[in-house]
Amino acid sequence: MTTRSVEIVVAVVFLVIGAVVIIDSLRVGAGWDSDAPGAGYFPFYIGLMMTAASIIILIQALVSKSSELAKTFVDPVAFRPVLLVLAPTLVYVLVIEFLGIYVASAIFIGAFMVYFGSYGWTKTIAVSILVPAAMFMMFEIWFLVPLPKGPLEALFGY
Repeated sequence: MTTRSVEIVVAVVFLVIGAVVIIDSLRVGAGWDSDAPGAGYFPFYIGLMMTAASIIILIQALVSKSSELAKTFVDPVAFRPVLLVLAPTLVYVLVIEFLGIYVASAIFIGAFMVYFGSYGWTKTIAVSILVPAAMFMMFEIWFLVPLPKGPLEALFGY
């Protein structure tokens, strides 16, 4: 894939997202209510800026004669490390739904420490347990912000 084709695809994706934001903002009310901005007021302008920026990038990608845009977007060898981080991160996001954010985070942190950091098991287990425990204390107990929980938290009554 060339840099030009990637820029075109990304511009079109963000153009669609911006249009959806604008349309939905108009649906919920993008104007000024009697005492304050409507629910869609700020999202409307963010969607407008996204759409405008996307159109500009799309036009530039289509009409530019720059040789930089004709180059390969990314070398497959250089893209491998990106995938090595992206794939487990996507799995982590999916696992949160089933195990909850705290258990999924413990597994994710531990896997990264062992695979990428080559840390020993003692340090890996300690950090993998302490970081999610600190997150739990901070969000659930101090700030009272509930995050997705799984069967382990249900076992302890949370």
